[in-house]
Amino acid sequence: MTGIVVFAHGSRVEAANEAVRTMAAELALLGGFGAVEAAFLELGLPNLEGAADRLVERGIDSIVVIPYFLTEGLHMERDLPPILQRISQKYNGLRIAATETLDGHPGLVQAMLDRALSGIRSHIA
Repeated sequence: MTGIVVFAHGSRVEAANEAVRTMAAELALLGGFGAVEAAFLELGLPNLEGAADRLVERGIDSIVVIPYFLTEGLHMERDLPPILQRISQKYNGLRIAATETLDGHPGLVQAMLDRALSGIRSHIA
């Protein structure tokens, strides 16, 4: 079975971290996925390795990491690959891979359009 991790930067503002956890729970419901965890690079718990531990304890044999990041930046290029490698080695070759970031996804433009229209309506009304 494949588990999913929604991987965000993390924040000192706990409400922001909780929003990521809520997003992960909504993804699980919408996708009918049985094993979804939120994880954070820093400033939030669990970290990515901790989320992988939870999934492996539930019998997961592969993990898809969805970066909750807008663009391919330093964290995606420098920080994420060694974390994935470390987790794979910890679990004797566990298959773990990350998807692309949110940048370029057509749903992101739709979300921005929705926000723009909402802002326009609230300022004009």
